[in-house]
Amino acid sequence: MNVEKAINSKAHVKAIAQALLVTFLWSISWVLIKIGLRESLPPLTFAGLRYTLAFLCLLPFVLTNPHHRAGLRSISHQKYVQLFILGVVFYAVTQGAQFVGLAYLPAATLTLLLNLSPIFVALIGISFSHESSSMVQWGGIFLSTIGVIIYFLPLNIPASQIFGLSVAIMGVVANSISSLLGRRINHQSGLSPIIVTFVSMGVGGLLLLITGVLTQGFGKISPNEWLIIGWLAVVNTAFAFTLWNNSLQTLTAVESSVINNTMLPQIAILAWLFLDEPLSTRQVTGIILVGVGTLTVQLSRYLPISLKLPGKQS
Repeated sequence: MNVEKAINSKAHVKAIAQALLVTFLWSISWVLIKIGLRESLPPLTFAGLRYTLAFLCLLPFVLTNPHHRAGLRSISHQKYVQLFILGVVFYAVTQGAQFVGLAYLPAATLTLLLNLSPIFVALIGISFSHESSSMVQWGGIFLSTIGVIIYFLPLNIPASQIFGLSVAIMGVVANSISSLLGRRINHQSGLSPIIVTFVSMGVGGLLLLITGVLTQGFGKISPNEWLIIGWLAVVNTAFAFTLWNNSLQTLTAVESSVINNTMLPQIAILAWLFLDEPLSTRQVTGIILVGVGTLTVQLSRYLPISLKLPGKQS
């Protein structure tokens, strides 16, 4: 029994380490994207290249695996439509908005806004589904709202950032919708996560690439820029996705939520170190409040039912 506990404990620590490594890689992505954009990579084309190459990296692993091939053959027309919509919303719109937003906004500002996605998901759940709300959930929403207000006050947004903020808000809404859609597909479709990602990423990545080339051109990509694109596609997307899903086989939903929320401070620190994007004490305070608020909302679903408030009933 002690040997079994020791093995389980070791596997758990390994899973935590893997998940933390993935969040670090995903946080580095923001720095690499900003560097690529500063070197004049067209945002949509840049995003399209990243996710199309990541899709191509997953291609041999899917096609050479009999179980994954069987999963592809089992997808019905209705499920393909759902995966197509997920690819459009999560990759083409959400990721496209992220790349365009980073061309106009500091990395910390954009990640703060995208970190509000759980708030939007919670509000959608309260308004349109049968999910009940809780005192803790509303407390998290209140904290995040105060954090955003503190971060952006005094409201003196440069004209050059207004477009970026508009695109970022669109990305937050799309990310929230894709979270709900992705949760539904993963829970009800019976498909493995890698198949869901493979198909939706292929749709969204190719759509992004075609749209980018047609509207922004391909640009002159230097060897350093190709290196950034390759690293983002192979390591920070294909490899990181595989490692994250592997960690989820051991971690609880609470643990994965906590670890995923470490990206907000990581990105802020990395942007300060490598992109010369310093933050004031007021902005740091806002980021902390948003991080605590969104984490509270995510964890509220695992609280005892006695803390729930009456919600919409069927």
